[in-house]
Amino acid sequence: MPFSVLDLRDEFDKKVKTYFADEYACGRTPNPCVVCNRNVKFAGLVSEADSLGCDFVATGHYAGIRNENGRYFVVRGLDPKKDQSYMLWSLSQDQLKRIIFPLEKRMKTDVRKDARDAGLSSADIAESEDVCFLPDEEATDFVHRMKGNLPEGDFVDVSGKVIGRHKGIASYTIGQRRGLGISAGKRIFVTDIDPVKNVVTVGDDADLYKSDITVRGLNFQKLAPTENGEFRFDVKVRYAAPAAGAFVKIEGDTAKVHFDTPVRAAAPGQSAVFYDGDAIAFGGVIEREMRQ
Repeated sequence: MPFSVLDLRDEFDKKVKTYFADEYACGRTPNPCVVCNRNVKFAGLVSEADSLGCDFVATGHYAGIRNENGRYFVVRGLDPKKDQSYMLWSLSQDQLKRIIFPLEKRMKTDVRKDARDAGLSSADIAESEDVCFLPDEEATDFVHRMKGNLPEGDFVDVSGKVIGRHKGIASYTIGQRRGLGISAGKRIFVTDIDPVKNVVTVGDDADLYKSDITVRGLNFQKLAPTENGEFRFDVKVRYAAPAAGAFVKIEGDTAKVHFDTPVRAAAPGQSAVFYDGDAIAFGGVIEREMRQ
């Protein structure tokens, strides 16, 4: 079988790097892997499969795909520490029906052993846990290089009192504690970023917890998009966060979520993924709640 390499660098620059910089510049926390999976990686692979006359595309993601009642959807992989289903919520039905995930029921330690036994050079390659296109650069520096220096503004506490000056909203994310440059006499965290007023709010760890969030830009997988109504799902608001039980009301492209127990640092721009057992029902992007 001939080996070919897809050059998707231009697409990646336009659809991932630009998005990443734009989101940070708007005070949001981007999720580049989610955007890449739908708009670059699998879009490119399926297109190449079409040109080669291939029916399916196989990748090494730790997840699975099912088909029930005419709906294709992602399910969690067997390895709980390496499960990548959260990053795959945005895949379309046309993409999902063409994808095979052979590693769904494999543990990564076993896969590495097989690779080592086969003499593959990738067997002991270091795992990437950072943004893949920023191996030697901080996200803040990348955004400033792409967007220019953003204006400084005020740090305020949760009561609205000005307590310092920030270096531009792109330098901060919800839940951040280090690098704030504020002497508060206690541990403080970024709890809100207002891009309109150019204000960053800081507070205690307790201020990071929310019982309610709004999610938009929904992409439906197991759940059909016509099924507006009220549901119970387990919801992940970050890749590394455990799923939390929630009451969910769906109206069109918007989901209103009320958690059984408040969740920490649900950052605008990040993905909220809704699970029905191990299956992805749908996912979307967390929106910032407007404050008075």
